[in-house]
Amino acid sequence: MPNLQELENAMPVAPLKLVAMPSAKGLARNVNDYLIGYRKSVNNKVKNDPAFHGYIESSYLTDFECPRFGSGEGKAVFYESIRGKDLFILTDVCNHSITYSMNGYSNHMSPDDHYQDLKRVIAACNGKAHRINVIMPFLYEGRQHKRSGRESLDCAFALDELCSMGVSNFITFDAHDPRVQNATPLNGFDNFTPPYQFIKALLSAEEDLLVDKEHLVVISPDEGALDRAIYFATVLGVDTGMFYKRRDYSVVVNGKNPIVAHEFLGDKIEDKDVIIIDDMISSGESMLDTARQLKEMHARRVFVCCTFGLFTNGLKAFDEAYEKCYFDKVVTTNLTYLPRELYSKPYFVEADMSKFLASIIDFMNHDVSLANTLATTEKIHNILDAYNRRVPYDLN
Repeated sequence: MPNLQELENAMPVAPLKLVAMPSAKGLARNVNDYLIGYRKSVNNKVKNDPAFHGYIESSYLTDFECPRFGSGEGKAVFYESIRGKDLFILTDVCNHSITYSMNGYSNHMSPDDHYQDLKRVIAACNGKAHRINVIMPFLYEGRQHKRSGRESLDCAFALDELCSMGVSNFITFDAHDPRVQNATPLNGFDNFTPPYQFIKALLSAEEDLLVDKEHLVVISPDEGALDRAIYFATVLGVDTGMFYKRRDYSVVVNGKNPIVAHEFLGDKIEDKDVIIIDDMISSGESMLDTARQLKEMHARRVFVCCTFGLFTNGLKAFDEAYEKCYFDKVVTTNLTYLPRELYSKPYFVEADMSKFLASIIDFMNHDVSLANTLATTEKIHNILDAYNRRVPYDLN
């Protein structure tokens, strides 16, 4: 964990408690394990001070549940006191595997259902918590972040609503448009990206990557992802390129204008390895079409790196594309629910974010600058240097 000296000289805001919504229990357990290890390893004077009872715990997870009535209506119930606690509520609004019963029918929870449960938990705090922080890796309604014509502004409204309920800080990852934080300008809003975790996972999965301008290029699948592609390419010291999505604006299909073609802007990529980086894989159609075109342009290998692997249309298209050699690996984080069968696929690589998330929580609980959790460029350069020299290196 970086800059432990900062924590050794800092006092916690209040006793830490982690509220793991049912949608994010797996990730929360891993985060909790790291938090326990952090608190035991830090030589902080306050951990032995009776005034800071609870600094070191066997678990930081809170005992609560969100039961539902037979009609489908729900509520949130805490089974322990959260008075004076620094609460971190972790939720995954994209976890469609959670079900509930309503009038004898089994219903899969939608993002709207998860959001309602989040509000129930905040309401159950009843103003007793010292501070409420919401960790929402995939920002609720983040794709509906701006208004064009007669449309709702769902993401901005949700942030404003949570702010009015007493949420002090929002923590998210790779927000579709970080400017949505302007909806709550007086509240904390931290948006993190996982380039270090991407390259760490990719280097662990591939033993023969050559990370230089002659052998590797980073590609943005559209203009929206260009900023993250440029940053990633700059840190790696390689070139970048972009695909432009040409759409038919005279037609609307499933709420959006269909893509007619992908046009490539960039230098030749023949015989080079390619990393496609984006914030999410939704249906995957656009990503697979991009990968196919890159292979037709004689790219050597194609690696797809996305923060959120939603796979809304299932994995069949990816299985078929992999068999046709359109791509070689898909690297995605564990910040959202991943289908169980994905872990058995030969092309899947997981970028574990639990340690990074635990570090963010620990620094926030001490009110220490979150810049201490980053130092991404230096960390990437260190592991790249060791990897290129083929010497043992620490991926922590």
